[in-house]
Amino acid sequence: MPSADTRTVHALYTEHHGWLSTWLRRRLGCAHSAADLAQDTFVRVLLRPQVLPTLREPRAYLTTLAKGVVSEHWRRQALERAYIEALALAPEALALSPEERLQLLQTLDAIDAMLDGLPHKAREAFVLSQLEGLTYAQIAERLAISERTVKRHMALGFEHCLALVE
Repeated sequence: MPSADTRTVHALYTEHHGWLSTWLRRRLGCAHSAADLAQDTFVRVLLRPQVLPTLREPRAYLTTLAKGVVSEHWRRQALERAYIEALALAPEALALSPEERLQLLQTLDAIDAMLDGLPHKAREAFVLSQLEGLTYAQIAERLAISERTVKRHMALGFEHCLALVE
């Protein structure tokens, strides 16, 4: 026999999936992406069953979850576009196999998600140091901040990443 949570999720899905798909389709302009992201939204519902018993405004809740899913979708697309543009500038000898390309995109997405919780300047300083190899002095000059501020940003970045790994 299905649990109360399962019945509640099923009812929520049955009553609101069509509405959510239409809402997403209007924002994305693509029925296929809307269908995928609607499913991703309901996966998030499944990951938070404790919310369901107190849910009073299901569409508002679904909209909030869907906005997060859409934001993540756009962020991932922007990252993929940036990677493809960088790849187009690379010499042919550096071309990756489809499997290597997928693995690299997944790694970049994981790094981007990991750094997502940092303030903008701290994230930028961390990326300039760790991915571009700039010194703290170079970062300070590029971001028009003091070297001491760069050190604080870097400490915050390392602390943030360590907290996520543990």
